[in-house]
Amino acid sequence: MERLTFEFGDGVARITFSAPERGNAIDAQWARQFRDIASALHRRSNLRVVMIRSQGKAFCVGGDLRAFAESADPGTALGGLADDLHAGLLMLTELDAPVIVSVQGAAAGAGMSLVLAADLAIAGAAASFTVAYTRVGLSPDGGCSYWLPRLVGHRRAKELMLTNRRVGADEAREIGVVNEVVEDAALEERAEELAAQVAVGPTSSYGTVKRLLEATERASLAEQLAAESAAIALAADSPNGREGIAAFVEKRRPAFTAR
Repeated sequence: MERLTFEFGDGVARITFSAPERGNAIDAQWARQFRDIASALHRRSNLRVVMIRSQGKAFCVGGDLRAFAESADPGTALGGLADDLHAGLLMLTELDAPVIVSVQGAAAGAGMSLVLAADLAIAGAAASFTVAYTRVGLSPDGGCSYWLPRLVGHRRAKELMLTNRRVGADEAREIGVVNEVVEDAALEERAEELAAQVAVGPTSSYGTVKRLLEATERASLAEQLAAESAAIALAADSPNGREGIAAFVEKRRPAFTAR
């Protein structure tokens, strides 16, 4: 049974979690499919935006604990799953194309990690978020310990990881876990609207923005300024930079490309 489905058209990749009867729980097959889809996206030169969404009442309830419990060697099983999940996440975050996630229902454990790793996140009003790992004696994966403190601050990240407190959609927006909250019935339409907006933008510039922002945690001001100078010089000579400047001067809408 397929855990994920994948569609691509007009520069938009749509990854859908398609096992709603399991709460879209992550098992070894899920993680391998996710890794393979991300790898395929890495090779697409015409990719403009990636959408991640799910079927059913829950976005993703996290790892499939029953599968781990049935394993003769749960440590090896869970370690291998995490390696595949992490490989997929790394490939997605390295894309120039922005990653948009739309969340309905529960996002727990690695499900929440997937939300944190996205570039833009939209939640339905009934969405909820729980770190959940320490509740079952585990530690975070999926980049949760990397992204959560960057988004919400170290003190609040520690609270959420240690207490597993459930965060509703409105609070998630207030603390920076998601960008916006819409009515549940409007979630799919809003996600598609945002994807369409991003898909006609300068994908190469989006990639530069992502890399510059990621570097701020380890760069000094001088290093960041130097990186900005180098990046904007390259952008000015790129097809999208030339097109954007020309369109501004000529008072017309720019026709940006994926490169």
